[in-house]
Order: sequence, then C-alpha cells, then structure tokens
Amino acid sequence: MKNRSVSTSAEKKPLPKILRNKWYLYITEFFAGMSVMAVELGASRLLAPYFSSSQIVWTIIIGTIMIAMALGNIYGGRSADKNPDPDKLYGRILIASIWIAAVPFIGKLAIAGIAGLLVITINTNFLIWAAFLTCMVVFVYPLFLLGTVTPSLVKYTVDSLDDSGKTVGTLGAANTIGSIIGTFVPTFISIPAVGTAVTFLIFAGIMLIIGLIYFISSKRGAVKTGIAAALFIVCCFTSPIMGFAFWEKDLAYEGESVYNYLQVKDYPERTELSTNVLFGVQSVYMKSGELTGMYYDYAMAAPLMTASPDDADILILGMGTGTYAKQCSTYFSNITAEGVEIDDKITDLAHSYFELPDNIRVTTYDGRAFLGGCDKKYDIIMVDAYQDITIPFQMSSREFFTLVKEHLNENGVMVVNMNMRSESSDGINGWLSDTIASVFGNVYTVDVEGSTNRELFASDNGSMTDIFAENIDSLKNDDLSRLMTMVKASLVRYSAGKHILTDDKAPVELLGMRVIDDIIQEELVYYKEAFAEKGIKGLLE
Repeated sequence: MKNRSVSTSAEKKPLPKILRNKWYLYITEFFAGMSVMAVELGASRLLAPYFSSSQIVWTIIIGTIMIAMALGNIYGGRSADKNPDPDKLYGRILIASIWIAAVPFIGKLAIAGIAGLLVITINTNFLIWAAFLTCMVVFVYPLFLLGTVTPSLVKYTVDSLDDSGKTVGTLGAANTIGSIIGTFVPTFISIPAVGTAVTFLIFAGIMLIIGLIYFISSKRGAVKTGIAAALFIVCCFTSPIMGFAFWEKDLAYEGESVYNYLQVKDYPERTELSTNVLFGVQSVYMKSGELTGMYYDYAMAAPLMTASPDDADILILGMGTGTYAKQCSTYFSNITAEGVEIDDKITDLAHSYFELPDNIRVTTYDGRAFLGGCDKKYDIIMVDAYQDITIPFQMSSREFFTLVKEHLNENGVMVVNMNMRSESSDGINGWLSDTIASVFGNVYTVDVEGSTNRELFASDNGSMTDIFAENIDSLKNDDLSRLMTMVKASLVRYSAGKHILTDDKAPVELLGMRVIDDIIQEELVYYKEAFAEKGIKGLLE
C-alpha cells in the first residue's frame, strides 16, 4: 500500500526557492537553537550583577524561558497548520532578533523600573520577585517567538510519511548542535572578550541575517527588512553604551569576566571592588594603609590566636584583590600570605587598582580543588569565598571544613567570613556554624559593627582565646590593639547544634535567601518612607 503524502495548505502556495532547499531550513533551526541558549546564558549575566548568580536565579531564568519556548511551540504549530506562510515565521525571527539586540538597553531599564515598583509594593522575597518579573518582561516574548521556529520548520521540511522521521530527526540534531555551540561560545569566548551587551548583539545579528536572507532572496518584505536593519543599527549604538550601573558616573572600571561582573570605584581615601551592582563590597584598599573598618580588620584576630603571629603562614581562599593578605603583611612583620582566586580578572584588577604586591602569590583555581591537590599546611586559613547569597555549596560542607582542618598546622586557626548575619539558629550562619563545630573543637564568633558580616574563628586549640589575649598585650600599633581588645570582648563561644551541611545536602541558596530577604527589607524601609513622604521624587533622590 502506497504511503499517503502529507497534505498541507502550503502546497497550494509554492514555497520560495530558498526554502525548497532543506539546507536553509536546517540552518535556520541550527541558529535558532544556538540563539536560544546564548540568550539564556546572556540572561544570567544580565541579572547576576543585580540579583546574584545563585541557583535560585538560574532556576527562575530556566523556568521562564521553558515557559516561553513551550508557548511558542504550541503557537507555532497551530499557526503552521492554519496558515503555513513562511513570511510569518521569518517575520517573527526579525522581531525576535531586534528585541534581543535591545535587551542590554531595555533590560537594565526594566530592572531599575521593576526594582523601584517592588520597593513600594512587596514585603518579602524581593530578589525572587524582581528576577522573575524581569525575566517575564524582558525575555519571554523574544523566546516565545523563537519557540515557534521548530514546529513551523517541520511543516516546510516534511514531504511525506516516508521520510518524516529522518527529517524531524535532522531538525532536532541541528537544533541540539546549535544549542551546544550557543552554550560554550558566550561563556568562554564572547562574554569574556566583548561583554554581555555585544554578545546579545552578535546572536541577534545572526538571526537578523537569517531573516534578511530569506526576504531578500524571496524579493519581498522590503519594508520589513529595511525597518529591521535600521532598528538593529540603532541597537548596535545604544545597547553597548549603557553600563550595568548606568546611574553611576565616575566608575574607575566596569567589566566582566568568565565568573563575575566587576566594578571598581575609586575614592580619594579608598578603592573598592564590587561584583554586584546593588549591594556588597568584595574588596577595599585604603590608600593611607590604615585599617578598613570592615571585616578584614576583625579577621586579623586569627594570627593573634596562634603562638607566633609575626611568623604565621596564611592561606586565603577567595583572595579577591588581596585586602586581608596586605593588611596582615602590614601589621605583622614576617608573615607569609598567599591566596587562591578563581577569577583571574580580579587578580589583574588587584595589581592595576589595589596595589597588590608581587610577592603575594595568587593561584587561579577553585579553593576546594586547590586544597585537594595541595600538601602544604598553614597556620591560618581564611575562607572568604561567600558573596552575598552566592555561597558555593562545595565550600560550605562538613567535608570541605574537614579538608581545611587537614591543611592546618597543629593549633592552627581557620577564620570564615560569613557575610549575612542571622540570629536564628536555623539560618544560614547557624547551619555553617553547626557544620564547622562538628569538625573543630573550639568555635568563636564576633559580629562586625556597622555591617551584616560575622567572623567565625575555629581551632582544635583549647587555649586559642588565652593566646589571643596575651598577643594583644604585645601589640605595638594602638589602632590594632584597641580593635583587637574590642574583638576579644565581643567573642562568643559557639555551642554546636544539629544543622549539618554536607556535600550531598547543602541548601545554601534557600538558607541565604531567607537572610538576605530580611536584610533587604531593612534597607527598603528607608525607600518606602521616602516614597510615602515625597512619592516618586523621593525614590529618585
């Protein structure tokens, strides 16, 4: 029995010549898959400087994009059955390409507008709502349009039931291969080389070319192609010029790396590095050489808890620009400090803007992986790898802290900067403290005045606080002596609980989200009061 041909209304209207060659349809599918993944990765980089790059934000991005693609698949299939005119498909591709090209510009404005709206309307889960609404407003529509590509192309490529499986399989393979390339190119090539904005433009331009070739070869849609090309040129000029912190006028540096958004502010008395637009300072350099007034100062209690603070050997996991290493080298005579920093661009900035001495060695590597391949032991290990809500789970577990302990000399001290203070025993700091206390015999904490940071000191040396007191008495620097005296008076011995983080179970994002939500709400009180008194003008001021 002869197979029945697949009958479509498209047969009543011959396809343009360019589509009669299935290779162009496969190319369209290939670049559509590539662009979807590039936009998804670009979305994470667009949102990360404002809302962090935590697993929660990634979940929101992936979820909203999948919703958009699913709706696009449904609409594309129905549209292809009802009116399989390829002009409509390639018209949607043109619209999607222009929207994607404009994302670096409209996306940042949308984030600012949504954040301002949420300041006065919600009381909880600020980051979740802000990230979700931004994704819905900025990314759902263009990815909905790209979601219509596959079902439409199936309509044009399948000739009969004899080769339908082969044809659909080839389309799927083209989409998958494109998606693979669209995953690797932004992460390892385009974003580090030219930034997020230009990356959006590159992949938008590819889809624009796909649409333009179709309309030009078909000798129709001159108005569409002209408008699309003109708008894309406008986006090429406007999108790259708007920085992430576009309201900041005097940034010394703003850029991106494989891992982070990077921002340097230079003041007369200090220089600061931030990896987030809205909150948090990751490193600071005091040009006078004095104490920073931040958690780095409190952490200098760690060398004083060892028998020979001036001769201590220090390792910093999460080196940043080297603030802690430089301070310890300044205030202790023969101390040796080295660091591990996963982001080599931060290390470059450390030398360019923060005067990191060349004799302080920095290894570009993941902190835990470094310990796993290192045989050396240290007197002090500083763990400073937590950035707001972004806490690497592999550096928060019992297995990790056990590894740290194995790399400490006898009576060595670990100091951990916990940057989201929580009073609740089931908050992120409670879990971290319980986990550390399950590894070390003696754990003490101290809250950093004027910040949300809490420093934790851990050792198996039961005399660590007595040694601390003795070493304070021998300090010659008055400022450091006064600060350390205050730290000693504020130390609280930690009693271990039962909340243990492990490599198998470490819900650090959810735990951190609870704390940062409370912190944000405290900050938003000011803006809500300003809005109540002066309206929008109060927020702008």
